[in-house]
Amino acid sequence: MAKPLGGLGKFEDLFLQISALTGTDDIRFKQKELYVFCADNGIVEEGVTQSPQEVTALLCRNLVFGNTCVSRMAKRSNTTIFPVDVGLACLEKIPGMLDCRVANGTKNFMLQPAMTNDECLKAIEVGIKLAEDAKRRGVSILATGELGIGNTTTSSAVSCALLGRSPADMTGRGAGLSSDGLRRKIEVIASALERYSLDPNDPIRILQTVGGFDLAAMVGLFLGARLVQIPVLMDGLISCTAALVAVRMCPACADALIPSHGSAEPASKEVLCALGKSPILQAEMRVGEGTGCMAMLLLLEMMEDLYQNMSSFEDIHLKAYEHLV
Repeated sequence: MAKPLGGLGKFEDLFLQISALTGTDDIRFKQKELYVFCADNGIVEEGVTQSPQEVTALLCRNLVFGNTCVSRMAKRSNTTIFPVDVGLACLEKIPGMLDCRVANGTKNFMLQPAMTNDECLKAIEVGIKLAEDAKRRGVSILATGELGIGNTTTSSAVSCALLGRSPADMTGRGAGLSSDGLRRKIEVIASALERYSLDPNDPIRILQTVGGFDLAAMVGLFLGARLVQIPVLMDGLISCTAALVAVRMCPACADALIPSHGSAEPASKEVLCALGKSPILQAEMRVGEGTGCMAMLLLLEMMEDLYQNMSSFEDIHLKAYEHLV
């Protein structure tokens, strides 16, 4: 391409990564799919959120109707959204969602592990199967999102257990907790981690004990994406925490992971660093749902246009730049 060496910065590295993963240098983001994993978390019983659990189902209905932030953003990049019910607490099923429900929400992990081992593995299998199905449809890039009251608590707990960090350093306000609410959230996570004495080298037990169905399904999607060689975008803290679990289970999974943004949550930087990734966008977003992925996809599509269509040095009869020592 007729441009300065390294002129497109991190995007050049990402296109090399995608080419190595897919086995082709013909990179085109023709068919794009976003999976928004929706689930409820029993830990909300401990007063760690501003909103009640019933809000999750309400937001899911808005997602199906195309009335959420990510719905509008996905239209800009012509991305298909799949809302996935992997563990909502409401008894009725919401029309328009993929019904992959493992159970009606997780348990309160202050009282018992959030999931049984079988439930955790079943949720992981949901994500793997979705990646395999996407491959059969010819999807060229996947994106991850989540929706569920209480999932910044679960993701903070999982990231603390994986990285051996203090909840005080890794826990944020989520969807707008007060200072008192934040203190309560930190206390709950710290108490649970002390109770269970989780081993950083046992990612599935960590996920099962203090995680959520949305996290587990995203773990599966990341693993499945690597298996079928499709690049997959990470969103904010929750998505990146799931990615870290997947990489701890299978280090090669990192080959498929594409970063998008650095979340405003305190643990975001630590988790991305542990993954060996750095965010492309620094906008302090905290909506979730996959909104960071959608912003990143628009940038990737611009880079695709350059990659496929820009003149070469030969085209413009100019000597190419050389790497000088």
